Amino acid sequence: MTEKCGVVGVSLDGRDAARPLYYALYALQHRGQESAGIVTHDGFQQHSHVEMGLVGDVFDEGDLDALNGSAGIGHVRYPTAGSVDDCCAQPFSVSFKSGSLGLSHNGNLVNAEEIRDELAGLGHAFTSDGDTEVIAHDLARNLLEADLVRAVKRTMNRIHGSYSLTISHDDTVLGVRDPRGNRPLCIGSVDDGYVIASESAAIDTLDGELVRDVRPGELVVLEPDGSGFDSYQLVEPDRTAHCFFEHVYFARPDSVIDEHLVYEVRRELGRKLWAESGVESDVVMPVPDSGRAFASGYAEAAAETTPTGEPREDEDGGPEFAEGLMKNRYVGRTFIMPTQDERERAVRLKLNPIKSTVEGKSVTLIDDSIVRGTTSTQLVDLLKDCGAAEVHMRIGAPPIVAPCYMGIDMATRGELIAADRSVEEIRDVIAADSLAYLSTDAVAEALTAERGDLCLGCVTGEYPYDIEGEETDRDVNRPDIGPESAAADD
Repeated sequence: MTEKCGVVGVSLDGRDAARPLYYALYALQHRGQESAGIVTHDGFQQHSHVEMGLVGDVFDEGDLDALNGSAGIGHVRYPTAGSVDDCCAQPFSVSFKSGSLGLSHNGNLVNAEEIRDELAGLGHAFTSDGDTEVIAHDLARNLLEADLVRAVKRTMNRIHGSYSLTISHDDTVLGVRDPRGNRPLCIGSVDDGYVIASESAAIDTLDGELVRDVRPGELVVLEPDGSGFDSYQLVEPDRTAHCFFEHVYFARPDSVIDEHLVYEVRRELGRKLWAESGVESDVVMPVPDSGRAFASGYAEAAAETTPTGEPREDEDGGPEFAEGLMKNRYVGRTFIMPTQDERERAVRLKLNPIKSTVEGKSVTLIDDSIVRGTTSTQLVDLLKDCGAAEVHMRIGAPPIVAPCYMGIDMATRGELIAADRSVEEIRDVIAADSLAYLSTDAVAEALTAERGDLCLGCVTGEYPYDIEGEETDRDVNRPDIGPESAAADD
């Protein structure tokens, strides 16, 4: 089971956490649209409200009023290969001898089944097919034998894969990021406490200030009174594996992730796209909203130089930047709709071309990615039906040739248009006049990172985790699961 989600946790000085959590989940709604939930603790007992649906539909005033306590966590989720029902909605809650536990998870484990089988053999009963419950059960078992920090470290030593977690243990809120930092997680401050969230945009929504990213392999423990936080570097990573696709597609452009403003990264990717594969055209237009920042950077670079890199003459302004596709904002993101039929139908509902911008002109259409090819094919058709003389497509990421096992729904190789096709073959499928992608080296340069510190599995077929049947891009092995593994390396 894979999932792409948003997590948040808050600890405040005497003020109820429910509404700040609710507002933060609204800011993270783009990360998941199938379910939403909040767990709080009032110092005596845990309160939970988790349902299927959008944040605004899941909670009403009465629900928020019933979520007492100044500490809590929240979650938004969308499913991919796993269950689409409330048994996998989060935060996942469990009560046990050592207290109450709530857990929200963004990412995907690759050894969840091994741990599930072991725990089931020890008598643990599971109610879902998700890996989040596996983490919760493992952590609860370790909390029976160790203090909070050691228990988290024992669980980290056993789970393998991608995870950013917000955890509530009674009225204490924790944040944990996996040792390779694959999924984003950051810390922020508000007037009366602290916030942990998948993206800094959630902190902005609360009128907070971004403090910093949670470091790969770090545990952050918020003080229950909101006065501060403690940091424990539980695992020292040799190399990171930050997901480059967060910057390309998934994160909000106004978020800061691993010290990079996502909007500026996307503009830089657009500038590099012009340098690598610029084509003269009358109009440069983005696919809204995913291609807007890329197209802005591309058009800015195109106004400065020709496709061969020569400075433009003063009278030559280069291609015009124009919004040629208008978006119906009441239609959701087609990429995260669970079925292919829904994705195909939504494209026509979602976008409408402006005829005066397109008719009789050569158009360069900029987008962040081509996954299955359905949307790109229909967009080229839309523009040509509207009278475009030429449609050139430029993509601000490398071709996606392999599935993501780390939490983004990219389906199987058989559904990925680039898995077994050349760029020219893809161009033929989508019927564009030309097609070019950005190189992986350009992505690394835009993120001021070494390629070896990024997760590029979906564009190289080599992964930073030990995944059965797949190649790795580094020396890595999944943990041994057995009676002795939980207490190892305390």
